[in-house]
Amino acid sequence: MHKFIITLLLVSLMMPLASFAESHEGEESHEAEESHEGSERVFEMRTYIAAEGRLDDLLARFRNHTNYIFVKHGMQLIGYWTPTEGDGAGNTLVYMLAHKSREAAKESWAAFGADPDWKKASADSQKNGKLVTGIEKQWLKPTDFSPLH
Repeated sequence: MHKFIITLLLVSLMMPLASFAESHEGEESHEAEESHEGSERVFEMRTYIAAEGRLDDLLARFRNHTNYIFVKHGMQLIGYWTPTEGDGAGNTLVYMLAHKSREAAKESWAAFGADPDWKKASADSQKNGKLVTGIEKQWLKPTDFSPLH
């Protein structure tokens, strides 16, 4: 799975920057942000494992609600992917957000978690059970030769 994510990240960094969308979400896990806050732009990659048979519902929640709320709270949408083969095929969503800094990310996630629109979308989407069974988060910093800064 990690090999897929690394490959996915490398491919996404090569894509034209003009196609960036503004978007998305803060799922079931609103854990405290780590204390490596800096003042430079950072990227956050999240991998969500959907509950059995619920990937389409998770994607719909992002498409119809979460992306809008992410943008509303200052998060920049970089991209969303689903694996086409391997362990994550059929139940995994990988996405990346950009933040002005780790401190800005912390503030955005706090505002996101408190947003009434998010609370409603989350509750509505889980009426038939949890959407997500696991979340993995990784903070990334572009290299000096990366087209993303």
